[in-house]
This record gives sequence, structure tokens and C-alpha cells, in this order.
Amino acid sequence: MAGIRWPPEDSEMLPPRPPTTADLFSDDDRSVAADSWSIKSEYGSTLDDEQRHVDAAEVLAGGNFAAAASDYSSDKDEPDASEVETSMLGFQSYWNASYAEDLVNFHEHGHAGEIWFGVEVMGTVATWTKNLCENMSQGRNVADDSNFKYESSEAFKDLSSCSVLDIGTGNGLLLQELAKQGFSDLTGTDYSEGAISLARNLAIRDGFPQISFLVDDVLETKLDRKFHVVMDKGTLDAIGLHPDGPVKRIMYWESVSNLVAPGGILVITSCNNTKDELLQEVENFNKRRRTAEELDQEAGSGPAVFAYLDHVRSYPTIMFGGVEGSRVCTVAFLRN
Repeated sequence: MAGIRWPPEDSEMLPPRPPTTADLFSDDDRSVAADSWSIKSEYGSTLDDEQRHVDAAEVLAGGNFAAAASDYSSDKDEPDASEVETSMLGFQSYWNASYAEDLVNFHEHGHAGEIWFGVEVMGTVATWTKNLCENMSQGRNVADDSNFKYESSEAFKDLSSCSVLDIGTGNGLLLQELAKQGFSDLTGTDYSEGAISLARNLAIRDGFPQISFLVDDVLETKLDRKFHVVMDKGTLDAIGLHPDGPVKRIMYWESVSNLVAPGGILVITSCNNTKDELLQEVENFNKRRRTAEELDQEAGSGPAVFAYLDHVRSYPTIMFGGVEGSRVCTVAFLRN
């Protein structure tokens, strides 16, 4: 196996949805959901969006990318990408129905809905991200296993002016935690209108009306702004659970690379990927970008788009079948 992939467990991670939500989907709904993931966003299909999907599929079909070198022992030479099975969590129709249910619960009972990976992980991610930004503002490289050295960054010296984007924000509670850490230029996006409605209601109720929430699909983003910090807590996981997950992951990296400002950071929290698998996925993206530049006669081979910075080391580990790992990982990358 490629590494430990722990399914969500009880309230620590992602509690199972009530059967009533799953019952909302017919075979036709699943077909429509698949179509919407393939060529459409909240804003409808465009020629450019369709071409991006075709380009990503061609890259995947013709690519010869290295496999991830796992931290953990393995009984085969290379990880099998098919180990991550598809799920309804990869379909927009699932999340639309899920957040519609959460909105009802909010208005009737004041419930905030589920917290992806749990409250403890969310708090850890927020605190760790703040500390990472403060270290970067002083030019400190806190990762012993990172070969990358960076100079102090003015962008992170004042957290209140440091722009943060949370993609796939869901109920927006991660942004509230970041606000408590001193960030104030906060934006959350999600392709589900129900999620954005819930996030706005919760932010106002909890005293964070300054947080901005927008309906936007990260794979076909309409944002024309770059951010100092881009957060992803479970979004790449959900994208990978779609039947077209491998293609959509390629689209994800192309899109995210345009959202992170030069010198900014991307922070990914995942339960379906190990740290090493994320590092390898970034390296594959960097190789694709270098190849594209080499084909352009006017462009030379530039530096890597993303470089590894650090990862959370405080998550508890567990032994299973003689293999040690954690249920979740958080990794930060610098945008060159």
C-alpha cells in the first residue's frame, strides 16, 4: 500500500452522514453530478474550462510520473493510485444536499454542522499556520527536512494584512479559527451555495462579519486575485474521490498555482494522502510545468513552482499491521 489511509473515525474526523442524505440521490442524480464535475462550474460551462479538462486528461494519459516514495514500509514497489476508491463525497450533488440539511439544522437548532477532521485538527492547523507565517517573516526555516531556504517576507510581518483564501471552505469555521490567530483579510470559497450560505450565517452569529465568502469552484475558479496563504482542508481529498479524480487533481494544481501569490504558501491538510505522496504530487506538477516551459522556445527552465516548507509533526501516530502512520497530515509549500 502507498501509506496509511485512515477512514474518518467517529467525531474525530468525519462522522457518517445520516442515511436520509444518501437516499436523496437517484441514478440520474449521480449521472448529473458526474457531468457537472466534468465540464461545469457554478457559473456554467465555458470553452476554456472544457479545454482545461481535455488538456489534463491528455497529460494524465501520456505522462510517465514517478511514484510517491512513502515514509512507511510497503509490500510493493509502487503505490497504486486506484487504492483511493471513488465515493459520493466526490460529487457536488452530495455536498449540495448535505449543506442544505446543515442549513436546516442551523436555523432550527443553531448547529454549525460537521467539522472536517475534527475540532482538534482544525485548531492545530490554524495555530501552526500562524507560527509558520511568523517564522517566514523572520526568515527562519523551521523544517529540518527542507532543503529550501528563504529570506524574510514582508507579507507575513503583519498578519492583519496577510490575505488568506480557504478553498472548499464548507461551514467556514477554519477561517474563524484563523481570525482568532490574528488574520483579518480572510476569504472562503466553495462550489456549494448551501455551504457559503451556512458559512456566512455562522460568521455573523459568531462575531466574524468581516470574513468574505464566495461561491466558486477551485477547478474552474473565476477569482482574479492572488493570496499570501491558501488553505485546503480536505478539498483535494474530495476531488480525488470523484471517478475522474486523477484528471481533476491535475486541474487542481494548475488552478491553485494561480491563486497563491509569489512568495506565498499553500497549506494542505489531508487524510487520503501521506506527506510523501503530496510531495511527489507537487514534484510531478513541477515537472509538467518545466516541460511546458521547455517547449516554449522563448522561455527557459525556471525554478520549481512549489517547494516544500514544513509539515505538522504533532499529530498522534498509530501502529497498524506493523506500519506506523497518522490519520491526517498537514503540509506547507512555498510558491516561487
